[in-house]
Amino acid sequence: MSGSYNELDVPPTLVSFCIGETDTTKVVSNEFKETNSKVVFLPTKMGQEDILDFEDLKENYEIIHSLIEEGKVLSVSTVTHGGIADSITKSVMGNKIGFQFASDVPDLFYPYYGSFVIELKEGVTVEKAQILGTTTVDGKIVVNDTVSFELESLIKMWEKPLEKVFPTRVKTENKKANNIMSDKTCTITRKMPIAKPRVFIPVFPGTNCEYDVARAFEDAGAMANTVVFKNLKPQNIQESIDIFAKEIQKAQIIMIPGGFSSGDEPDGSGKFIGAVFRNPKLKDLIHKHLQEQDGLMLGICNGFQAFVKLGLLPYGEIREMDATAPTLTFNTIGRHMSRMVQTKVVSKLSPWFSEVELGEEFTIPISHGEGRFIASEELEKQLIANGQIATQYVDLQGNATYDIAYNPNGSVDSIEGITSPDGRILGKMGHSERSYREIEKNVPGRKDQKLFEAGVNYYR
Repeated sequence: MSGSYNELDVPPTLVSFCIGETDTTKVVSNEFKETNSKVVFLPTKMGQEDILDFEDLKENYEIIHSLIEEGKVLSVSTVTHGGIADSITKSVMGNKIGFQFASDVPDLFYPYYGSFVIELKEGVTVEKAQILGTTTVDGKIVVNDTVSFELESLIKMWEKPLEKVFPTRVKTENKKANNIMSDKTCTITRKMPIAKPRVFIPVFPGTNCEYDVARAFEDAGAMANTVVFKNLKPQNIQESIDIFAKEIQKAQIIMIPGGFSSGDEPDGSGKFIGAVFRNPKLKDLIHKHLQEQDGLMLGICNGFQAFVKLGLLPYGEIREMDATAPTLTFNTIGRHMSRMVQTKVVSKLSPWFSEVELGEEFTIPISHGEGRFIASEELEKQLIANGQIATQYVDLQGNATYDIAYNPNGSVDSIEGITSPDGRILGKMGHSERSYREIEKNVPGRKDQKLFEAGVNYYR
């Protein structure tokens, strides 16, 4: 996650705050966004018996709503039981921005329920608010110009109580990940234009991203069709295979979405999906789709896992696997990871990346327990030479790494996505379908890889 604290599955302050309209363009983070910004305290009065003065609270809502609508607010957080100190600390932890308190501030630890801490754009004032201080670049919280707290120390103290119970770090490879950058370009071209390409999206037991994927393709101009694989009875399985066969023949794009296939059992992610597509009838049609019908394939998360188990990645065909084949296995931390990661496009071999530039970075959600890509050194060199490594996890400086803060599963050389030799098939762990609409307004970084537009535009 660009510019944000990455060593937790869920960063400490990724709760968005918005008043009034639910339009996502109005959402404001409660992580501080910039340095040298003025931060103010907007208090809400307390009435009798320490009950909020709701008329005053309503007035504050209207003030903040108006400021957000006018684009004058960078971030907002509410004050809770930890007081102003708690709100400020969590806000600076998020993006590791320092804070200098003003000389005259309210009690920092009093629970001013119903009150707000607001980071304002330059030149903005709020008549009713009191100045708390300014954001800084030094990574410290400074009080009264004398008491200073290092953010790194505060973060370690905050994590320590649960680190043994729910670890956020693991021992990483004692070597440097290679920054990959390929000069290979896409060499395949469409055979005939299609105004509205058809996308076949098979839905298996445990799949949960089919609606997101269908919408993404439809927004890009395709016609998406989701079909559930039924397996309650033996005849259901054969019926489903027959239906899948017809859908494959009609489709230009086959997309296998993410989820928890077969309950995401150990060493089982994508295994059920792979078994279905090894059916001789479907196997032959998949090969025909790729080799004769100018077809494309995309697999995200479970789909990527299935492609690897089938041999479609990295070989471009369904084949029997042996000890030299790559795999996707357990994350090094030994559990599921759900967070935002920074990825870089390092090859444009595939038409799936035709709408972005080589070297562009994107902030993408991940959610998986088995996302660690492993390949032999010999095979990895071959993939690099072919331009088949499409994307890498990178740190805030854009470098591949084994640091779990940026490479969440410990993939070899920080590999996030690969393609088939001709680029027709793309598999990746990051859920591009969850972020293409740029809805994560409180998370820095670009989100839209234009993946779905690229797949659709290939046929136009």
